[in-house]
Amino acid sequence: MPADHRYENLIYQQEGAIVILQLHRPQKKNALNSALRVEMEGLLRELGPDTRTRALIITGGDEVFCAGADIAEIKDVTTAESAYQHSREFQSLFDQIEALPQPVIGAIAGYALGGGFELALACDFRIASQTARFGLPEIKIGAFPAGGGTQRLPRLIGAAKAKEIILTGEPISVEEALSLGLVMKVVEKGKLLEEAKRLATQLAALPRLALEATKMLINRGLEMDLASALELEARCFGTLAATHDLREGTLAFLEKRKPNFTGH
Repeated sequence: MPADHRYENLIYQQEGAIVILQLHRPQKKNALNSALRVEMEGLLRELGPDTRTRALIITGGDEVFCAGADIAEIKDVTTAESAYQHSREFQSLFDQIEALPQPVIGAIAGYALGGGFELALACDFRIASQTARFGLPEIKIGAFPAGGGTQRLPRLIGAAKAKEIILTGEPISVEEALSLGLVMKVVEKGKLLEEAKRLATQLAALPRLALEATKMLINRGLEMDLASALELEARCFGTLAATHDLREGTLAFLEKRKPNFTGH
């Protein structure tokens, strides 16, 4: 993996099986522009098939997660076709994050607004500092969250509350985000990355094939009817039954010892 590669808008760190990806546009409050999106997409394409990388943390640092899409680019979106392409480009990035085989943890401090909130929604887990605030304010400029916000948010917290957040455009506190299930844990500002690394380490130690299959089944199953999703679940379990890790895990349990998972 490109541990020594220098990115203009990202800071990449590899710590064993964990990758930490930090948005790095401090002068723009980590706003998402095309250059950042392209850099992230390229890196994610490399991370996905890398079996040595077992968990990914996405963060914006200690002060702000992401203030949303870069307004300097949005003002140039003046036609139906350009607006469509802008929406699809950012949807594609967030789809790519959601579809990664590895679990993705969003470590969120400060504001996660607009596209920044949509980026957080694409993560599997969200851990927030006490300074975090979440909002989709697009309605206030005559738009709506078109990077997946109108779809992922109601799937996560229900249609009624999602409508309140999107249609009013008002931000919500980290305490409300926790009560809604948007974030799994709130920690002190200085302990955000430490807590994210703790969860990433826990996930990285689990058998890779079972973890990947489970994430895929949950994500895809939400878009399927129950009978089809159950069929997919059973067939995936059948595939898993032939792996070393399931046999090893079962045997280790019976022999009361720690399993030696190999990812095969």
